[in-house]
Amino acid sequence: MHTTSNARNNNAPVATSYSDYYHQFNLDNLLTEIYGDHLDDRLNAYMACCGRHVRDGRGEHDALVHEDTEGQVTRMTFAEMDKASAQIANVLLSYGVQAGDQVATMLPRSPELLVIVLAAWRIGAVYQPLFTAFGYDSIKYRMDKANTRVVFTNPENRGKFEDLAEQTKMVMVGSESDAEQWGDDNYSEVMAFQPQTAEPVLLETDAPFLQMFTSGTVGKSKGVSVPLSALSAFYLYMHYAIDLRADDNYWNMADPGWAYGLYYAITGPLLMGITTYFNEAGFDAENTRDFMVRHKITNLASSPTAFRMMKSSGVFDNFDHSENGKNDAKLSLRCANSAGETLNTEVVNWVETALNCRVKDQYGQTETGMTCCAHHALEHDCPVGSMGMALPGHTLVVLGDDMQVLPDGEQGQLAVVVSQSPAFYFRGYSWNEKQAFHDDYYLTGDVVERHSDGSYWFSGRDDDIIITAGYRVGPTDVENTVLEHESVAESAAVGVPDEVRGNTIKSYVVLKDGIVGTDEIATQIQGLVRERLSTHAYPREVEFVAALPKTPSGKIQRFLLRSLSSE
Repeated sequence: MHTTSNARNNNAPVATSYSDYYHQFNLDNLLTEIYGDHLDDRLNAYMACCGRHVRDGRGEHDALVHEDTEGQVTRMTFAEMDKASAQIANVLLSYGVQAGDQVATMLPRSPELLVIVLAAWRIGAVYQPLFTAFGYDSIKYRMDKANTRVVFTNPENRGKFEDLAEQTKMVMVGSESDAEQWGDDNYSEVMAFQPQTAEPVLLETDAPFLQMFTSGTVGKSKGVSVPLSALSAFYLYMHYAIDLRADDNYWNMADPGWAYGLYYAITGPLLMGITTYFNEAGFDAENTRDFMVRHKITNLASSPTAFRMMKSSGVFDNFDHSENGKNDAKLSLRCANSAGETLNTEVVNWVETALNCRVKDQYGQTETGMTCCAHHALEHDCPVGSMGMALPGHTLVVLGDDMQVLPDGEQGQLAVVVSQSPAFYFRGYSWNEKQAFHDDYYLTGDVVERHSDGSYWFSGRDDDIIITAGYRVGPTDVENTVLEHESVAESAAVGVPDEVRGNTIKSYVVLKDGIVGTDEIATQIQGLVRERLSTHAYPREVEFVAALPKTPSGKIQRFLLRSLSSE
């Protein structure tokens, strides 16, 4: 088990100059830093994140420390992960799963989830996350697009697949009676007699190992196939921005059903051979505090929403951080990291005072991973409120409407210069749902401003994406679901500023002729979105209006609704 470090580590390594490392960046040197003489390990994500650690004598290190909702703690070493993932890999092979096929889970943060991810990677399959709050429509769309071959789920979520199981092999992570009820294979039963060895399938570096979906304002969510070449970019972020060290107890609070949790709570730490911590319980400020104390967490990754909820709860107010403090409940945090939305000065100051560590803001997307960061392990000035500096291996620019590079101090769209970004791996959406490139530029869709010190400052989206509690929600998905209510004629969804969540979702609804808006209809609409789309995407406020503002071509003018909501 890893030893813990104090919040103020006097033996910490001296930070490298950001400017020096950024300008001297060399991808070949980075690959050697990660893999040494075994460069073929990068051709299979299981080898990169587990197999090589066992081969190199680090098999007895904990890969996972998991705490369930009852407080029961399970530890699994890399060697144990190696054997269990081989068994599930052999199960997948028995189902006919081949390299490139999609394997999904809808599971909480559990040991089984991690085993299945590694097993899929081991045989060259593509792992597809399904967020546990998704409803039927969200699940069906993703499974249909990806042609998902196998889904692992539990009794709590199995009912969502009732009409989907005919097209996909279902495996129940639960009791034998749970599996019998649905006619599924039972996870423990099918793996029990499988061999504990399975040969990893080596692929090309552009072969996908993750199948993500990202929100959009027009049409459905877009597919993002993450190639093996992304592993080196994940390492860059973990090592130089998060500053993950061998003696860290690292907890990324993000759900692995989404990019930040899957990239940086699972793939990133395991790639570095460092323990990741799972807390299966839903977010609660008191539970969060107690989890950090119990497990002596030294390195934390979370979102501004979570930090704001911790702050407003008051449960951290009485911590005594002095050397001889009388409070037995001690925090061990060395550093913290924040992503998903802008981190403001108030939260930064609170983290430094209440959690006794520095917090750094970092920016990224499902498509790109993290690309703009305040780096813990690289020395640079970074004013509070900025997104940080370009991640090494990435060249960023700000573009005007004419796609020309703007000077510092002017707002425009953030773009990645592909030919000058050796660590950048995104090459387009899985099914070409949208053109994301203009000449040599990847267009992020985010409006920013670059300052003369090289820092970037977020201004907003150039589309209508809603970021609520760190989750990105496309308003079209919400609107289409609201339209399924029999009383609704039209709907529009916008984000409304919220002190805790950053934004909440508000639906403006036009009812059919002759129907009067009531609290009962509003509640029905909210319940419909919860059930059909997701529990994080439902409108917390429903307002009935006579008409929606539109352009002459009929496009809803959401910016007018956002202004109306602000007023």
